[in-house]
Amino acid sequence: MATFSLDDINNMHHLYRINLINSCSGYKSANLIGSKDNFGVSNVAVFSSVTHLGSNPALLGFFLRPTTVMRNTYDNIKATGKYSLNHIHLDILEDAHHTSAKYDASISEFDVTDLKEEYKDHFIAPFVKGCPIQMAMEYVEEYPIKANNTILLIGRISKLYVQDELLEKDGFINLSKGKVATINGLDGYAVPELKTRLEYQRPKAEMMIDK
Repeated sequence: MATFSLDDINNMHHLYRINLINSCSGYKSANLIGSKDNFGVSNVAVFSSVTHLGSNPALLGFFLRPTTVMRNTYDNIKATGKYSLNHIHLDILEDAHHTSAKYDASISEFDVTDLKEEYKDHFIAPFVKGCPIQMAMEYVEEYPIKANNTILLIGRISKLYVQDELLEKDGFINLSKGKVATINGLDGYAVPELKTRLEYQRPKAEMMIDK
């Protein structure tokens, strides 16, 4: 098994290190975040750091890299307080990945890809048409991460849209039915299949200790 010490990691070529460390944490969520600035220019960008923070209230967080360079998504969210989360799926992998290119704020990624804007219920931020799961999000708060100058941005789900065929009777969303993608590292995309669901687990009776 390949083994890397801290010194190995610190001294390796930066591109190798980026690929290694970005992929060692495992599969990550694959989302497109849609936003719009105060001048009406829409933006959509791929993010692999969206994570569940709580169900009541329904909170999701995602991480942004340092804002010392152009961060259109962050600027738009701070300006309007609204954004959308859209699950990337099999049919849009290449266009979704292209949104990682750094375009000027005056250029919408919708105009340079085949991704289509969709608007629902008078929500200011654009959704990505055809995505099996879409979420209208409202900015709540943010936390600076001092260790590397990134930002954890937290938002509240104000409206959730799920394609009918994905939704099970108990509320479980079967992502595999929507061919929802996941990201491995920075540029690897996979479309997993659901194998099984397991029941809520309790300690085995014979292992319980009387106190």
